[in-house]
Amino acid sequence: MQRRRLTLPALLAASALTLAGCGGTEDEPATGGGGDDAAAADYPTDDITLYVPYAAGGPTDLAARTIGDCLSTEFGQTVVVENRPGASGSLGMQAMLAGGNDGYSLSLIAVPATATNPLQQDVGYTNEDYVPIAAVTEIPSVLAVGSDSEYADAEAFFQAAEENPGQLNVGVPGATTSQAMELQRLAEEYDVQLTAVPFTGNAEMTTALLGGNVDAVFINASEDVLANVEAGEFVPLAVSPPEQVDYLEGVPTLAESGFPELTNSVSVFGLAAPAGTPEDVVTTLETTVNDCLEQPEVMEQLGEEYVPDEFIGTDAFADRIDEIVETYGPILQE
Repeated sequence: MQRRRLTLPALLAASALTLAGCGGTEDEPATGGGGDDAAAADYPTDDITLYVPYAAGGPTDLAARTIGDCLSTEFGQTVVVENRPGASGSLGMQAMLAGGNDGYSLSLIAVPATATNPLQQDVGYTNEDYVPIAAVTEIPSVLAVGSDSEYADAEAFFQAAEENPGQLNVGVPGATTSQAMELQRLAEEYDVQLTAVPFTGNAEMTTALLGGNVDAVFINASEDVLANVEAGEFVPLAVSPPEQVDYLEGVPTLAESGFPELTNSVSVFGLAAPAGTPEDVVTTLETTVNDCLEQPEVMEQLGEEYVPDEFIGTDAFADRIDEIVETYGPILQE
């Protein structure tokens, strides 16, 4: 099983939290999380709270409730899923951190948003304040319009955007999500200007598109969105990964639509814990998530197409976050 490769700032942050919580010294190492080694070894012995930093009904909520149910079964302890939407996911992260680093306060994180939030402003946490545990789902984005839209394909949509800079409004799931960042890159690197309109989740974005309040949405292609595509309510124009996805057959990629650099809008939803959480607790959670993702019923609930082909554990998840910070950091610090 993979372990997280902590950077020096992360190690220092984790050590500071550990010493503050446990009163450790150089001669008497602290265990982190406010508990002793025995407590960590017996983990979990109480209810776990799993915060969802977004509104109910979207892909983060589905991922959290599905993996939460499985963890509850595996651990024999209740996992309480609590939605804390707002501030592009920052409120949920703050709630998790306030719950302490003993392994009983977790959060569903949405990368890139979780990683980019603290690069923009003071959101009550930094990327050194949490430890990614494991990815649960990996979902590409799709640019879609409503069934009554005048834009039949990506070519027509982007041509209109070029001719009317900033006049087309596109709903995105938060101001610091990969969707929002890619729209900014679209303007800076290709001089195609769209106006991003942040929402708190897929349900709100769907209402806005169907109500004619936005011209399009750049949204996670989760099961609720696919259902709208199948029903004819959404018309997909382009997808975000480097290659087309088989469950949106025939929909071109943004790269194929003339924007070869726009391939990063793929949301990774997974579990995180506060920095300083004991390593064996993190390992227990990482291992159990891996076990859950191998269960057919869990894969079916999450959508088999969204479960990563190769398990993304704490090391790989941390690397993904580092990559996002490297890609979007310069944009956010302009």
